[in-house]
Amino acid sequence: MAKRDYYEVLGVPRTASEEEIKRAYRKKALEYHPDKNPGDKTAEEKFKEAAEAYEVLRDAEKRAIYDRYGHEGLDQSGGTPRYEGMDMQDILRRFGIDDDIFAEFFGGRRTGFSGRAQARGERGSSLRIRVKLTLEEIATGVRKKIKVRRQVRCTACNGTGARNSSDVETCSTCRGAGMVGRITQTPFGAMQTATVCPACDGTGKTVKASCPACRGEGRVMEDDTIEVDIPAGVHEGIQLSMSGKGNAGPRGGPSGDLIINIEELPHEHFTREGRNILHELFINIADAALGAQIEVPTLEGRVRIKIPPGTQSGKIFRLREKGLPSLEGHGRGDLLVHVNIWTPKKLNDEERRLLEQLRNMPNFKPTPTKEDRTFFERVRDVFSG
Repeated sequence: MAKRDYYEVLGVPRTASEEEIKRAYRKKALEYHPDKNPGDKTAEEKFKEAAEAYEVLRDAEKRAIYDRYGHEGLDQSGGTPRYEGMDMQDILRRFGIDDDIFAEFFGGRRTGFSGRAQARGERGSSLRIRVKLTLEEIATGVRKKIKVRRQVRCTACNGTGARNSSDVETCSTCRGAGMVGRITQTPFGAMQTATVCPACDGTGKTVKASCPACRGEGRVMEDDTIEVDIPAGVHEGIQLSMSGKGNAGPRGGPSGDLIINIEELPHEHFTREGRNILHELFINIADAALGAQIEVPTLEGRVRIKIPPGTQSGKIFRLREKGLPSLEGHGRGDLLVHVNIWTPKKLNDEERRLLEQLRNMPNFKPTPTKEDRTFFERVRDVFSG
């Protein structure tokens, strides 16, 4: 089923400010919160939908991609939030602000206290890596195998941090909820808030004897190889995210994310300008005057282009759809070939004699017309076209 527009989900205009988006999300989240709609699957889906919309629109970078490219652009850039396999408490914890929101309106009644959610523990930290790509890889998309050193779940204790399964007990402080409540007196009366249990760090479990392999951490450091699918059309500085591929959380906590920063490698033949690529072609004066068939490189291989007789230096030939694809998957840029007429730096006696004969011939005297526009006008027309 097609996703709804995020602005429509939250009921705000596309010009909405950050504060307006935040208020709209509060309203939707409170309306569909599971404590107000116990057992209502439709309300649960709407709650997740609102959370996904808020996660995108509150992030300036993700919002910019969404405004320009829509859902497809977010999918290809790795910016679409993923809630598959997450329970309601996972989603509530995803936004630090939500603890205050729901404590304020529900008196601290969180999903963790109702017994419907399992304590998950502290989330692992995210990792950042840099991936270098050639223009050819950017043109087609590529799968990369990347070696990262990260914390992974300890296999000896399965992430519990305990020597044996019998060494794991339910936390006596939070009684397995992973959260504890605190009552604060305010001018509006008693208000209950929820915080992570300090005794078990939110896992809901305590350990009597630690695992010797991980020393009770539930995770160990390892070198890992991760396969990353890079979509076609990415550009320098864009970030892709792989959920759950960062460091594992302590004692069975969920893993952080892997953040991939894209870096473009310099190319031998091309310079990138958005979706277009530029190539500097040097030809001699004879080919420019007489015309020629010249081979030029493209991202898919070499092709021949026709140089008409009388071609001037600075002429730009456009090879349609020989550039880079757009990130959203619609259309492709062009290859722009900029002609430069090569002037010899050294001449032998024969070459000098021939050029001396040509120097004063009528057709070798510059006679520019109105059609011979400046270089900047040509460049402007090319990029505006």
